[in-house]
This record gives sequence, structure tokens and C-alpha cells, in this order.
Amino acid sequence: MLKFFLQTENIDKLIVPDSVQKARFAQAVKDLANMDVKVIWQEMMEWLIWTGIKVCISVAIFYIGRWLLTRLINIVDAFLSRRNIDTSLHSFGKTATKVVGYIAIFIIIFNVLGFESSSVLAVFASMGLAIGMALSGTLQNFAGGIMILVLRPYRIGDYIEAQGVSGTVADIQLFTTKIHTTDKKTIYIPNNSISTSIINNYSTSKTRRCSWKVSVSYGDNYDDIRTAMLDIITRDERALSDPAPYIRIDALADSAVVIEARAWVKNADFWGLYDDVTEAFYKELPKHGANFPFPQLDVHITNEQDSSNAN
Repeated sequence: MLKFFLQTENIDKLIVPDSVQKARFAQAVKDLANMDVKVIWQEMMEWLIWTGIKVCISVAIFYIGRWLLTRLINIVDAFLSRRNIDTSLHSFGKTATKVVGYIAIFIIIFNVLGFESSSVLAVFASMGLAIGMALSGTLQNFAGGIMILVLRPYRIGDYIEAQGVSGTVADIQLFTTKIHTTDKKTIYIPNNSISTSIINNYSTSKTRRCSWKVSVSYGDNYDDIRTAMLDIITRDERALSDPAPYIRIDALADSAVVIEARAWVKNADFWGLYDDVTEAFYKELPKHGANFPFPQLDVHITNEQDSSNAN
């Protein structure tokens, strides 16, 4: 660098004498004074008019393209419905079509405004690379959504348990899965998280098994209690006869005999049967000699003074 500045030729290029600077400034003022204002105004007006026309065309292309894109999305939705495609694909397909459609519209608008397609695509590619590096987690969620749609561990309308959340799948979007809980909360779970986690899908089978555990006291008549429990379950029409209900002693606990009852039910009737039978057990089993025990603690107090006198 020092050698560069020490060369006379390079110094002449970097340091311009005041006389040369004044001459250049005077020439610039002269050129500006000799310019035809009418020509400049005419060229400016032509540029403004032509730019305004291109802007109007671009606005028209945007609204027409958006209208056509809406029609295309409706056609895609109708096609998926006629083909009986899984409902989970509808929202995902519509969203993907919308994103691709808007990208195509903006590329056409940029071409109309005078930008070259190669330049626009290069800008989109560089932006995509930068955004991809900054939003790597979001891209992972997108890939997770693709895996969910391909592998189908759950579908819209299924009742699932994943990531510590239980609820009905309301929608499978590009980056998240929307779940409605039983208390009417809406929860969004990232697709990458849910696609790599353990998913408990309660809706894959048409039937489910209800299970109850009832604790009774030692000495209660087990046969009478078992008969009463079986009668409570079988008289409810929602309990399936095949497989038949099952009642057996589950455990001999410290202060109670644990009796387990099992019954199969249609998926939609699970909670209704479970709640009604639980209530019936509580109300009716005591009439058949069942005593529900609760934890008890026997405390023995020893008088130390009496113990010493005895010694």
C-alpha cells in the first residue's frame, strides 16, 4: 500500500490540482445552463406517463391474477372433494397453491415493470437462501407437515394426544397443526415437533375400551359387588356385548381390594359411558354391600411415665 502511494503516477490520479477542479466545475455549470428545459420536461413527462401505464397494468394484473387464483383454488378444492381425497390434504393443498400462485403473479408484475426475469429469480433465490438460513426451524416445520401428510399418523377430525396436549385435529397447515381441546381452546403445535414425537391417536379404531377401578373394603362380599357392577355396565346399551365386559380383582392393596371393570364401546360413546357408569358405581354399589375405604392411620400413644414405673 505504501509503495502505491509513493508512485508519482498514482499520486497524480488521487490528488487533483485546484485549477483542474475549478475547470471541471465550470464545465458542469456550462452544460447545465445549455440544457434545453423543454426537452427535459418532455422526457420527464414521457417517463412519468409510461411508468404510470406500467403501474396501472401491474395493478390490473394483480387483481385479475388474484381473482383467477381464487378460482383455481376453488377448482383444486372441488377436484380433491370429488376424488375423495383425505380432508387433511385440502387445507395444505389450497395453501400451497395460494403461495405458488402469488409468487407467479409477482414475477409477472416485475417483468411488466421492466425488471428482467433472471434478475428477479436471482433476487428470489438469494432471499430464499437468506430466509432459509434465518428460518431453518420454519422450514423444518414445513418438512414436518409434508411428512404428516405422507405418513398420516392423524387426520382432520381425529382425537390425538401429543406434546402434552389432547384434542381434536382441526386443521393441518403448512407449518403448524391446529388442535381444539375439549374446553374449547385452540392450540397450534409446530409440525416438526409433532412429527418427531409420540402421537397417541384415539380415532384410528372404531372402538375403545373403558376401564374402571373400584376400591372396596376387606370383608365385603365380592360376588355381590361383581354382579352389581356387571349389571350396571350391561344395562347401558352403549356397552358392547362383544367383547363381553370383564370384571376381576385387580390388586389386594394395603387397605382395600381393587376391583377392575372393563367394557368396550364405540369411539364416539367413550366419555358418555365412562362418566355415567362411574356415577352409577358410586350411587348403587353401597346398596350391595360395598364400602369405599379411605386412607386411615392408627396412632398408638404410650405413656412414658407409666412405662418407667412399670420398670
